[in-house]
Amino acid sequence: MRNKMMVLLVLGCMCFLAAHAQAPASKDSQTVSDQDVKLLRQDLRSQKKQLIAANLTLTDAESTKFWPVYDQFSAEMTTLGDQKLALIKEYAKGFGSLTDAQAQSLLNRSLALDEAATQLRIKYVPIVNKVLPGTKTATFFQMERRISALIDLQVASQIPLVQEQH
Repeated sequence: MRNKMMVLLVLGCMCFLAAHAQAPASKDSQTVSDQDVKLLRQDLRSQKKQLIAANLTLTDAESTKFWPVYDQFSAEMTTLGDQKLALIKEYAKGFGSLTDAQAQSLLNRSLALDEAATQLRIKYVPIVNKVLPGTKTATFFQMERRISALIDLQVASQIPLVQEQH
């Protein structure tokens, strides 16, 4: 039950973030400051860490070694998240008036960010595997990917499709 509540809380926060990340494209929506988005993202990272901690059974020795690695991984993922947020803001700013070249550029950069996230996970598998046994390493990355996929799905559902210019 506690785990379901955490997932719902993460998704609820992401709905809020996603709905407001595109605020400049919507004339009648309330805008959220960059500081609000920053605080929300910090809260989501904290909730994600709590969710992983609640579901990844670690010994004291494993915990001592794992969490610094997790924090470094999370920091690198946050950098990619910063780039993704900047891309969403750029899309929102140009929404409804994107040229073919701009739309293609946004698409290419979005796909590059997806690839960078995958490469980052690949980079960290052996690093995590040095501090955790294989099953716990797999469990961590499975959980991390599931949470990220839920967040990505929620964000994507809030971003309108590119519109053709007429």
